[in-house]
Amino acid sequence: MFESLSDRLDGIVKRLRGKGRLTEADVDVVMKEIRTALLDADVNVTVVRSVCNRIREKAIGAARSQSLDPGQQVVKAVHDELTRILGGETLKISYASKPPTVVLMAGLQGSGKTTNSAKLAAWFKAQGRQPLLVGADLQRPAAVEQLRTLGRQIDVPVYSEPSDPVSTASRGLEEAKRLGRDVLIVDTAGRLSIDAEMMEQVRQISVAVEPDYTFLVIDAMTGQDAVQTAEAFHATLQIDGVILSKLDGDARGGAALSVKEVIGRPIAFASTGEKLDAFEQFHPDRMSGRILGMGDMLTLIEQAEKAFEKEQAEEAAAKLMEGEFTLDDFLEQMQQIKKMGSLGSLLGMMPGMPKELKGAKIDDDDLKPIEAIIRSMTPEERRSPNIINGSRRTRIADGSGTTVGDVNRLVKQFGDMQKMMKKMGLAGRPGKGGKKGKKGRGGRPGAGMPDLAALPGLGAPGAPGLPGFPPSR
Repeated sequence: MFESLSDRLDGIVKRLRGKGRLTEADVDVVMKEIRTALLDADVNVTVVRSVCNRIREKAIGAARSQSLDPGQQVVKAVHDELTRILGGETLKISYASKPPTVVLMAGLQGSGKTTNSAKLAAWFKAQGRQPLLVGADLQRPAAVEQLRTLGRQIDVPVYSEPSDPVSTASRGLEEAKRLGRDVLIVDTAGRLSIDAEMMEQVRQISVAVEPDYTFLVIDAMTGQDAVQTAEAFHATLQIDGVILSKLDGDARGGAALSVKEVIGRPIAFASTGEKLDAFEQFHPDRMSGRILGMGDMLTLIEQAEKAFEKEQAEEAAAKLMEGEFTLDDFLEQMQQIKKMGSLGSLLGMMPGMPKELKGAKIDDDDLKPIEAIIRSMTPEERRSPNIINGSRRTRIADGSGTTVGDVNRLVKQFGDMQKMMKKMGLAGRPGKGGKKGKKGRGGRPGAGMPDLAALPGLGAPGAPGLPGFPPSR
């Protein structure tokens, strides 16, 4: 998502940075490029017009102000406007003083409404809440069974009954109160397209359960159709926020960049993958930073905090700095990294990451050959790779289904990393040419995590890559 728009805006931003002076003619050229980039991203025409007018006003002001860096002022204006049209501030969830807090899920069939109901339940559970799911989609075959299956996976109960959707939702609310559940999530029926019957049904459910939040699930791949869907639902239900599904897809991003401006409601959550934990609150400022190639370190750190245990991170960091980091440690860190999400998405959050890497299609399968090589080694070989001679390399290659050349590269590049980290560790010790520092990295979560950008094959295009890590795709 947003890759094409990001590439276009990144080129504009690079030309502006460091530009000592801007004329109004320069601003006109920039605005034409920004307008084209937004239209190509399938952003609503009305939204493009209003956004460009606001950016132009700020850009002209920067050009006339004779500030030290008017180019940076324009970049800031673009960032601010992207943040604004993506929702401004992150939606803060407030809980009902008298539980349960009721959430109504609405959307078209195929938008991912049922799956996202379960993902939202898992998110609430991670916040320390006790959710109950209600299957009120009684028209789609197996919809309730799908919800029950997902509920079992996240250990959240599901209530439903074979009656009409409105009474099912009402009795679900009574069940939540009886069980002491503090969050109720009602999954409603959808259609392939908007019709009066569906709208009346979901309106009646809304009246019956009086939701604290009504979330509209929108498929980010549907482009401008998503905006029309949002307008229709908002006219009936008064939407509180939008959940964007399939944000990890290849769509241009126009729906995400249009919906807030059109209906005046923010994007509340985003579904970033198929797994039930691939779901997060939507942060407009962070997303605008990603689009402009500035990275998203806050989200990266938050994911690391969830994936890495503090003691493990401190221990790994200490081993790195002492040059005692083994292939066993490396394998363990790879497993932790995989918990944070796909490698491709992690690379997109890193500031200054080359365009070739931000767009790289890298997933968990790319790590499998590296894992296979390490697991084919004996414990002694993992501790001391320098003992791996020719016959051992052949045995490891045969056992892992790779080549001797692949094993050679892994051993050599891991050895180079050990030497580099040992030098860095020595530089921080008293009497070794450096200042005294704390052991490790002060316990920062994820401190032991290898630098993904420095992994062999994830460096400059054309660099020799580990098996499964071709330099570019």
